[in-house]
This record gives sequence, structure tokens and C-alpha cells, in this order.
Amino acid sequence: MSAHRRITGRLVIATHNPGKLVEMRELLAPYGIEAISAGELNLSEPDETGTTFEANARIKAVAAANAAQLPAFADDSGLVVDALDGQPGIYSARWAGPTKDFAAAMKQLERLLQERGATEPAQRKAHFVSALCVAWPDGHCDEVEARVDGTLVWPPRGTAGFGYDPAFLPDGHTRTFGEMTSIEKHGLPPLGLGLSHRAKAFVKLAEICLDRD
Repeated sequence: MSAHRRITGRLVIATHNPGKLVEMRELLAPYGIEAISAGELNLSEPDETGTTFEANARIKAVAAANAAQLPAFADDSGLVVDALDGQPGIYSARWAGPTKDFAAAMKQLERLLQERGATEPAQRKAHFVSALCVAWPDGHCDEVEARVDGTLVWPPRGTAGFGYDPAFLPDGHTRTFGEMTSIEKHGLPPLGLGLSHRAKAFVKLAEICLDRD
């Protein structure tokens, strides 16, 4: 792989997901990066045809970089449930359908877990994965991946966060991601714990691509 490249100036965040956009902007803020979203630029969403989180992050970042002629930052993330053979995985967002109904997606998860007799915490292990890619218009990419392990709870708890957060209890904690403030969940030290999969991946990315002000 070629040498890592530093991000300066403007950066496109290749997402149309408002929850992800808020998290990414908060993570980028200390680095003086002007972040604009693919939605604000009216960029179309590419088909996510990859079979891994990494491949789908790259598809989104490259498409946005080419369309905007600016460096573009994309995340592909999802929930991997051990008892469900890794589902929903790269299809995590699709499980919520076109209306992004994650309450229905969490109910579907729970129904499948119950069908498999996964009622004890030890049988309900899961992890979130985040793959991040920064792509430049000339084709250069920098990529990282991270995960956070936990257990699925029922019923979901908390109204913070987004997606499957209210059903995910990270290891070593007593509150779900849905019960944590944004700073607790993905704020970086010293303010937060850098707990989420996206925060952990972002720390890796910052080490190779970002300079603090």
C-alpha cells in the first residue's frame, strides 16, 4: 500500500444517514476539517455491492470523491450477532427497510434469537464493526477497521444514539449505547472513552491521516 496521506481543508462525508453524519462531524471537529455531506452536495448513493464492510466503505468513499472532486470519508458499519451466524452484518441498515425502522429491525433480531433459544446473555453476544475509508479523486485510499464487543438486551433501552444502539450493551458497562450521551459513546479522551466501533476506527484513522489544530 502506498504511503498514508494527510487530510487538509474540505472533506466530503459520504453518508445520507443523519445519525452517522452527526457522529462523524463531532469526531472531525477537533482537527479543523470542514466537513460537508454527500446529501448536502446532492450526490447520489452508490449501490453497496461489496461483501465486506471494508469493500462497501471503499465503494461509498470512491464514488463521493469522484463526484465531488474532493477527498471523501465513508463508514460502513453494522451489527454482527454470533447466534445468528453473523447476521445482520453488512445488511444491518437494510434490515430496517426503506423507512429506516430500527425498532422493527430490533424486533426481528429478537424474534430470531428467541427462535434459536438464545435467551441467556452468554448466548446473545454481538459486536459492532466500523470500516472507514478516505478516498481521493486520484484513486488513493486509506482504510481502517475496528469493533466493539457486547451483548444484546431486550427490551431495548434508551433513546439516544441511532440504529441498533438501544439493544447493544457494550462489554464492561451497565448501560446500552442508547442510554449513553454522544460524548460517552464516541467522544475521544479526555472527554469520552472512545468506546464505539466508529470512535475506535476513527482513532486509527486520525493517527495516519489527521493533524490536530
